[in-house]
Amino acid sequence: MTRVKICGLTRMQDVEIINSLQIKPDYVGFVFAESRRKVTLKQAAELRDAISHSVIVVGVFVNEPIINVHNLAKSGIIDMIQLHGNEDDEYIRTLTLQTDKKIIRAVKTDSPQGSADFLLFDSPSPGSGRTFDWGTLPSVTTPYFLAGGLNPDNVAEAIRRVSPYAVDVSSGVEVDGFKDRKLIERFISEVINK
Repeated sequence: MTRVKICGLTRMQDVEIINSLQIKPDYVGFVFAESRRKVTLKQAAELRDAISHSVIVVGVFVNEPIINVHNLAKSGIIDMIQLHGNEDDEYIRTLTLQTDKKIIRAVKTDSPQGSADFLLFDSPSPGSGRTFDWGTLPSVTTPYFLAGGLNPDNVAEAIRRVSPYAVDVSSGVEVDGFKDRKLIERFISEVINK
């Protein structure tokens, strides 16, 4: 079955929504890169302490110094690492040696690189809520997350067309820039019932 990642949690209310769901997402994401959804280390620690331990917490980074990612991974705040910048294979190898965390690497559809545990295909403007042509996805053997403009109305079609390992949503389950319980429930239901 396709897994679900709800990315960009920023508030305790977001965590309360996740914790109260009958069917929880497999993953949630904390964004540590420059973004309107960026969280501080203190916020992330508080959110992590409150979130259900059945949910895997992913830290999202863009060209972050390895020491910072390493420290967050070792702190127990995050369970997985997601890289969205120009991190190369050497960067990933170093992180793999320094931590026991699985790594998701965002890649371009025209140049997928497979040194990470998972790939992530996103729209050219991550976090924008814009979809892209799923027909442009290359054939890859590495399991991948599909992101970019997904929402409750199109996620089932995306899964039928490209069969990703997981789907990753942020703005597609928000109302006025905040996570919305009903949209999250609908999104997860569409994934399960696709």
